Amino acid sequence: MKHLKKLGYLLIFAVAFSFTACEEDSELLIVDSSNSEIAFTNSFLSEYILTFETSSNLGERFTWNSPDFGLPTAITYDLQKSVVGDFSDLEVVGSTGGNEIAITIGDLLDYANEIGLDNDPETEAPDTGTVSFRVRAYSGVDGVEVLSNAAALTLFLPEVVTGENAVCEFDFLYGVGHGLSQTRWTWDNPPLFVCAGTGVYKANVHLTAYSGNDDGNFRFFTAASDWGSGRNYPWYADAGYTIDAELENAMDGDSNFRFVGTTGHYLLTIDDVNKSITLGAPEAIGLCEFDELFAVGAAITQTGWDWGNPAEFYCDGKGVYSYYLELSAYTGNDDGNFRFFTANSDWNSGRNYPWYADSGYTIDANFENAGDGDSNFRFIGTDGFYVLSVDDVNKTITLTPAP
Repeated sequence: MKHLKKLGYLLIFAVAFSFTACEEDSELLIVDSSNSEIAFTNSFLSEYILTFETSSNLGERFTWNSPDFGLPTAITYDLQKSVVGDFSDLEVVGSTGGNEIAITIGDLLDYANEIGLDNDPETEAPDTGTVSFRVRAYSGVDGVEVLSNAAALTLFLPEVVTGENAVCEFDFLYGVGHGLSQTRWTWDNPPLFVCAGTGVYKANVHLTAYSGNDDGNFRFFTAASDWGSGRNYPWYADAGYTIDAELENAMDGDSNFRFVGTTGHYLLTIDDVNKSITLGAPEAIGLCEFDELFAVGAAITQTGWDWGNPAEFYCDGKGVYSYYLELSAYTGNDDGNFRFFTANSDWNSGRNYPWYADSGYTIDANFENAGDGDSNFRFIGTDGFYVLSVDDVNKTITLTPAP
């Protein structure tokens, strides 16, 4: 009986200890969910135009914020897809420990096939439909997860009309001249005018206005590095093109185009179908996720850490963002540091050195991780003027001396 009584005391003590330990463990699992929401941070298009010729191109890059679960634990993200829209048929498109997943036009074409779209005008099948996406965030702790709201993407398969020529005469047109700030009269870095539709070429360019020399002049070319392939102002005028009023015949030895507008960034469009050459506001074209990237920082002479005059990197349609700028090297403070941003005046849209390095980009040796609080880029080269390019297709960041 004494042994049994003693055993009973031990059991009571063990239960009490276990209860206390559970209470202590449970305190470690309390989650502050006040900041646990998750949402997509990328901007979606009104519709996604899908063609088989562009199936390898970027379709969409989904990005999202990092929720705060209140726990020091890794978070995994699943990008989920639903054809019916309520996710009863959900499929995990991909999983990552980061904050983005990209899909191609080819992926979207597969989803279009799942919802029964086609581009045959002879059938009753629709050419437009929607597919829904959402992101799930979860940690290694059981039951700790959160879902974003669904985003419904509208997919469009343009109808193929028999006999329609849906291509351009050339893969690209090129532009060279002092009026094009990034290249001037060299072939080092000419803007590429991509085929953005049937007989339509587009490029986002920085144009320098004419001021009495030849600094506003330029010419188009049908072949890279081939001066004999030029198409000047009379070539287009004589062919019946309507040419934007801010472009005129330079009346120089080559009858180049002359830009007489306000120096700045423009979308320059050459339409061989409607025979027009127009200037407009820059836009995302081709393989460009954004129409432009921005950069601010002490290394950039024109801007410093101020959004009053940010460096604006416009995309060329091939996923390459370039800008002509003056850089100041690091001297021991933060004067050589800067950062890229996807939205103007939005500090939260920053993409620092680790963002690109972790995404597999090869980064020019003139840059290093600043190792400061924001892990900015640090310029360690020679002070001067450069063309800085970010290539999202080949995943490179390059720096070349300005022409």
